[in-house]
Formats: sequence, structure tokens, C-alpha cells
Amino acid sequence: MFKDKFDFKRDFTNRIVEKYGRSLEQSHLTERYVVLGEMVREYASIHWKDSKEKAAELQAKQMYYFSMEFLMGRMLTNNLMNLGIYDTVRDGLGELGIDLNQLEDLESDAGLGNGGLGRLAACFLDSLASMSLPGNGITLRYKYGLFKQTIVDGYQVEVPDQWLKLGNVWEVRKPKHAVDVPFWGRVEIQADDSGKLTYTHVDAEYVRAVPCDMPVVGKGTDNTNTLRLWDVEASERLPKNKDFRTYISEIAEITQNVYPDDSNEHGQYLRLKQQYFFVSAGLQALIKAHLRVYPNLDNFADKVVIQLNDTHPVLSIPELMRLLMDEHHYDWESAWNIVTHSIAYTNHTVLSEALERWPIHFVERLLPRIYMIIEEINRRHVNSVYKLTNDMSLAQSVAVIKDGQVHMANLAIIGSFSVNGVAALHTEILKNDVFKDFYNLFPEKFNNKTNGITHRRWLVYSNPQLRALLKETIGEDYIYDPAQLHKLMAFVDDEAVQYRFLEIKDERKKILIDFIKKETGIDVPLDSIFDTLAKRLHAYKRQLLKALHIIYLMKKIKSDPEFTMQKQTFIFAAKAAPSYVFAKEVIKLINTLSDIVEKDPELNRFIKVVFIPNYRVTVAEILMNATDVSEQISTAGKEASGTGNMKFMMNGAITVGTLDGANVEIDQLVGPEDDIIFGLRVEEVIAHRLNGYSAHKELTKDSELAAVVNSLIDGSLHPNKEEFKLIYEELIFKNDEYFLLADFRAYDHAIQEVQRRYQDRNGWARTCLINIAKSGFFSSDRTIQEYSEEIWDIKSIV
Repeated sequence: MFKDKFDFKRDFTNRIVEKYGRSLEQSHLTERYVVLGEMVREYASIHWKDSKEKAAELQAKQMYYFSMEFLMGRMLTNNLMNLGIYDTVRDGLGELGIDLNQLEDLESDAGLGNGGLGRLAACFLDSLASMSLPGNGITLRYKYGLFKQTIVDGYQVEVPDQWLKLGNVWEVRKPKHAVDVPFWGRVEIQADDSGKLTYTHVDAEYVRAVPCDMPVVGKGTDNTNTLRLWDVEASERLPKNKDFRTYISEIAEITQNVYPDDSNEHGQYLRLKQQYFFVSAGLQALIKAHLRVYPNLDNFADKVVIQLNDTHPVLSIPELMRLLMDEHHYDWESAWNIVTHSIAYTNHTVLSEALERWPIHFVERLLPRIYMIIEEINRRHVNSVYKLTNDMSLAQSVAVIKDGQVHMANLAIIGSFSVNGVAALHTEILKNDVFKDFYNLFPEKFNNKTNGITHRRWLVYSNPQLRALLKETIGEDYIYDPAQLHKLMAFVDDEAVQYRFLEIKDERKKILIDFIKKETGIDVPLDSIFDTLAKRLHAYKRQLLKALHIIYLMKKIKSDPEFTMQKQTFIFAAKAAPSYVFAKEVIKLINTLSDIVEKDPELNRFIKVVFIPNYRVTVAEILMNATDVSEQISTAGKEASGTGNMKFMMNGAITVGTLDGANVEIDQLVGPEDDIIFGLRVEEVIAHRLNGYSAHKELTKDSELAAVVNSLIDGSLHPNKEEFKLIYEELIFKNDEYFLLADFRAYDHAIQEVQRRYQDRNGWARTCLINIAKSGFFSSDRTIQEYSEEIWDIKSIV
């Protein structure tokens, strides 16, 4: 471990020679990046070893976060900062004639996730490590991520995300911990002399799971946790009835992409394979680790807690039952007691289509023993509910197996000791609507844990200009205690601080302007309002509402010679699922509007429309601290929480949003003077649905809005009138499912309010500073503290 920049320079130079057989002067930038990454990982490994030994010495209970995705972003800067060696490395490289920033830019965003679910998981890992809590992540080692988004003629085109082209300098492959995972085959049942049944999985196709571990480095602590990525290899137990090349090709798909296209049967089987592969491998490893310390699994739930991040890892419940009963000979009651005291479930959605359900025959064929266990869980559960309530219709409504499907959320609730939502409103919707019957049966399981973000990455490291201002005003205690951000309230009326904040915002805007120019060719004026909507593209997130309003403004500008407004740049960043045709059409519409505006001086003197391609963590780190207005405009009651809203808020953007997800808590913290809330409330959305809402009536009573919608098919936006017909039909023939038309005028008033408030520059700065001051609540440190105390029962090991 190097102690200063002189040691670092010596070690770095020697490592270049030893690894690549060439001098520092002859080495390539990529070689320098790899050597630096390996040196930083090895520096962290000393604490990594100590943390594992300390947890073992204390016999500490540990938490394992099972998630299909961890959207980690780039790790080099974060690790250097958290280890406290950033300046040493930067200065040492500088004296060797190497720019650290060039090496930082070579790192790819780790292709281990998609959106908010994965970014939340990554924030949680950062907080766990920084708070010295023994918590680790379990997921798959995806080789090509979700996809890299390119824009061709305005359309999204997906290409492989080759994030591993330089390897993954952070991982350590550990073949000694490899395990086999079984698929297909059948189960043979035999009874011994006492009548006890044994279950044997025969003719299974085995796949080898090999762990690759990454250190998760904490800030201000020596504690280092682990993110374990499970990779796939051929098992030594090769299938007897399948060509080896076919077998290799099929198993390689398991870790090829995050969320493979499931619009066909092959893709659906593949997703189910992925889910079982990583939970089975993860659980087998946990059991082996436990038995290296303890004589049996009787105290497993006292030493291990497993958090399921949404429904993807829910097969953990029957798989842990299988391992306990079939491999370790526990009876049903004892195994079920261990499972239901070990596993907790976080729900992230109220959308019925996102509450996973698998056709029975899929599970039965691919995972025959698992399906048998699910059947038995279901049988016992239904009988228990009927015995308790004497209501068979209720018992059937909360069944795991019904309507020819296995309902994964129901299985999660039954098999978990805790079920939590991720924002106050979301949790109330779960209790009173989505899982109402379960809540009435098991109210003690349900609780809320409002999401959070790591302020270290999203403020301290990505916004050094704002960090400097905070240091001048409130010091740096907030880095370790984000609640200290509230001290900034003492400075929100200080005109010098307001002026400095506006200067900082302009500095960050200039960085974003350069990035947008490079990525899109569009020149964005510095003196415009940067108005951003950046999140996964989905109908309920209502990127279309923003696009329709841009069309409305375009029509106003063109039809009214007296029209004027503060310059406003409307920024979009979003990926659409490859098979989600509607979402991809919305991307085409946004890019079409951008092209029209760019070519029309009448329009672009007031507005700009920008679509940033291939949205990812690295882009978000530039975008969020340059934004003036954070748009969080989902239909009320549909967004579980959101975390982008928190990142924008922490960097001094004003929320324009509906009362949905964590927007509710933002509004409670800052109040109506310092955010802009619009649109239908949840109860109004419900009433509209019950009272026969009509999209046609909304257009009939608003001729301007009707003209906006008709522009989708009248040829004014695109010479092919069919181009946006699908979007038009979603609004008209699907009766505006997400109430864009009902909220349109309220949204227009919200944007007008942005324009009005922005004119008062001191008032605007004051509002931004208040948002920053109140954002400490949304640190993931607070969230993790709540999880650790109220669900996991884990303690700091330092």
C-alpha cells in the first residue's frame, strides 16, 4: 500500500513494466488506466480483508441485498475519494506527466443495471459501507449491460453496451466459491422406512455459477463491503443429450444482458433463468459461508438477513426452502421458520403489469422442484387464511397460484417478515389498494422506508463548485452527517450567497452546454432555463405530456407576433425498452420537435429541445447539477418514489411535479413557495376513473389542446401522417389512460409559474438554496439507518 505520492509514482511505474513489459513513456493510456484501477482495488483490499475478519470476529449479523441490477456508474473517482487518496494519486500522476481526468474518462459505466431500481441499490451499498454496516450486494455479471442507445434519424437504435472492453479492474474472480445451479429435468420422490419423503432432481441441466467480487469502499471509515457478481460457465456435469456448442450458447445468454427482451417465450424463459441462477448461487454461497463458522443452520436467521429488491429475486423463498430441506434435511416447519425470519421484501411498483407473474408451465418445466415447493407454500397459505377467516374467496385472492400463473409479489409477502414501500404515499397505496387483503391479514409486516441517494456521489464528488460554497458557509460535517445541510437555511437570505450560487449554476451549465454540443450538435443558450425530464421512458412517467406542451408553445410562438417568454431549454434523457413501441415513438417525436425548433429561428429564439442519448450515471452527474427545473410529472399514484427528484433537489433544482412518489415528501419539506405542484391528486385520479373519464370530452372543451393532439396526425410535424398515429391512438382510443389531457392546463400553468419565478433572480436563488438545505432527509444514509434499525437489525462493525 503506497503511503504518499512518491511511493505511488514508484509503484505505478514499476507496475506498468511488470504488467505490460514496457516503460511508462511507451505505455498506452488504457494500460495506465488498468494499472491504476488495479492499484486502487488492491489499496482497498487491505481494508476489505480487515472488514471481513472483523465481521467474523464479532459474529456479526450481515445483510445481503439481492437485486437484478446495481447501477454503479464509474468507480475510479468514487473509490479514490472514499479512500482519501484522490489528491495523492492526482499529484503523483501529474508529476509523471499523466492527467488523472483522462484516465477517469476511459472508465465505462458498469453495465449492471437500467434505471432507478439499480441506482438505488448502488446508493444503498455506498451508505452501508460508509456507515460501517455489514451489508453486501448480490447480482449477475452482465457482459453487455442493458444496451447502448444511439439515435438514428430520430429513432432509438440499440447496440451492445461493451462496458467490459478494458475488463473490470474492480473485480476479483473467485472460482473456489463456484456452485452448480440446476434447470429442467424432473423430480423423483422416494419414501424411506419411516415414511419420510426424499426429493431427487434427476436429468437436470447444470450451469456453473462463478462469483466475481468487487470491493465497496466506505467514506470516512476503513469498512469495505462486497458486491458479488455471478458469472456463468459450463458445469463439469455436462448435459448428456445436448450438443456442447448449443449448451454453451444457451448458458451464455444468462449473463448477456440486463432484462432481455421478454416479448416472446424464449425471452421469458431466459428472464426466469436469470432470476433463479443468481438467487440459487447467492443462497448456496451464503449457506456454505455460514457453515464454515457454525455447526448447522439453526441460527441462520440470527446471522443473515436477505433483502429482496422488488420481485425479481423472490425465487429466493422457495430456493432457500429447497436448500434447507433437500440439502440440509430440515423438516418443512423448521425450514419455513428460518426462511420467514431471514427474508424481507421491498416493493417498487403499483403497476399491475410490473408485479411479476409467471405461467405455471414455465416454472414447472424449468424449475420442477421449485414449483413443487411453491405449490406447497400456496396450499398451506390458502388453508391457513381460510381457517383464520372462513372466507374462501379471500383465501383465493391472496393465493400464490391462481389464474394459471405464479404471482411473485404474493409469494414475496407470504415468505417475508417485512414488506416495505419506498415513499409515504406509495406505502399507503400498497396498504389500502394493491395489497389491501394482505395488509388486513398481516398489518405488522408492512412499513415505509422512503428512498434516498448517496449525497457523496451526487453532491460532494459530482458538484465541486457547490461543495466549495457549502464549505464556506456550513463547513463539511454534512459529508458525514447529511442532516447538517439544514444549516444552510441560515444563509438562504444572504444576497452574496445567492449571487455565488447563481454563478455556480452557470459554471455547471457551461459544462453541460459543451456536453450537449458534443453529443447532439445543438447550441444551448446559457441564459435559458434548463428544464429537465430524465428517467426511464414509460407512458405513466408522461414524457409525452412535456412533448405535447412543447408543441403547444410552438403553436403559440408561431401564431402570436406579440408572444414572448424567458428562453427555456427542454431537456430529455431516457431509454425505452427495446420492445416498447409506444415509448420509442415518443423518443422519435421528441427528436422531431428538436429538429423543427433548430431549423426555425422564430422558435429557437425562445425555446430549445434537446434529447441526450444513452442516458447513464455519468451523464446524470453532469445533467443534474446544471438543471434549473426538475420535472417529476408522473400520473399521481403511479410512481413509487423516484430518486432523480432527490438528486436534482440536492443540487438546487426546483421541482415541478405532481403529488406522486417522493414528491409528496419534497413538498412537505419545502412547501408550495419553493416547489411547483400541479395536477390531479390520487383521489381525483381514482374519481376520474370511476366517473367515466373521457379523453374526447377533454379535447372538445379545449380547442387549443385539440389542435396540439391533431398535429400528431395532420402532417404538420412529419410528412408521413402515420408516423405518430400510435401516440394519437394511445391518447384517443385508449382514453388517455394516464390523464395527460386532464392535467394539461395545470401543467401549462406550472410552466408559466416557472417563467414568472425565474424573473426574480434572488428569489429563485433563495428557493434553490432552501431545496439544498432541506435535501439532507433524502440521503440514503437516513434510509439505511431506518432499514438497519427497523428491519435488518444489523450493527456497525467499526
